[in-house]
Amino acid sequence: MRLNPDGFIEVGPARLEYRMIAPRAEDGATFVLLHEGLGSVGLWGDFPDQLAAATGLGVFVYSRAGYGRSSPSELPRRVTFMHEEAQVLGGVLKAIEFRRGFLLGHSDGGSIATIYAGSTADHRVQGLVLLAPHFFAEEFGIAEIARTSAAYAGGDLRAKLARWHNEPDNAFRSWSGPWLDPEFRKWDIVEELAYIRVPILIVQGDQDQYGTLRQIETAKDECQCPVEAVILPGVRHIPHREAPAATIHAIVDFVDRLQVT
Repeated sequence: MRLNPDGFIEVGPARLEYRMIAPRAEDGATFVLLHEGLGSVGLWGDFPDQLAAATGLGVFVYSRAGYGRSSPSELPRRVTFMHEEAQVLGGVLKAIEFRRGFLLGHSDGGSIATIYAGSTADHRVQGLVLLAPHFFAEEFGIAEIARTSAAYAGGDLRAKLARWHNEPDNAFRSWSGPWLDPEFRKWDIVEELAYIRVPILIVQGDQDQYGTLRQIETAKDECQCPVEAVILPGVRHIPHREAPAATIHAIVDFVDRLQVT
């Protein structure tokens, strides 16, 4: 199946919006981008274009159910929602005829990529690029999400999200609901880290308001695969937006050394 540069794919009951930058996934190595907890195709901005231009690889971006122009997600979402999204990712890779390349995930998207790589023996995945990922829940991050939830209830955050999501309430609750569930304090994917067999690059800001550098330390302790880390000074939770040049440079260096074409 030849996909248009943008449109929708059907994966299970969901209709997911996507954008694809040549070369196509069936033609060569491709980055598959997984967005953050409140992200979407549009909220990546021009980062996918910068990534394609700098690496020469294809880039495929999609919005998970509940986000962007994709169909809504069923609420309430469970604490295991990221494991469920890792299963959806498998369907996405099949739908786009993914041949080889990288999973690049930001925040929750990085966790979903980690779960997929640690639970599925997929030889097509040649490496992971994780931007500010979560491998376990920290009170530090949960407190920030609680503050964001309060701001959503009483501020202009909903109006801002409505610019990017067809159903901003569905998008927000798909993210905040599971994270603020008391059971989420027990959540971790440390076991999945131990089963990953491809190189990993982690990029994180040293001022990240949703997670500490213990996330990187845990990955290095638990993984049997090579783990590289780039810590960006003065950067918070969105390194590709706050420090795009440094983030792109780290990714290009990582890909070049793996000699992926």
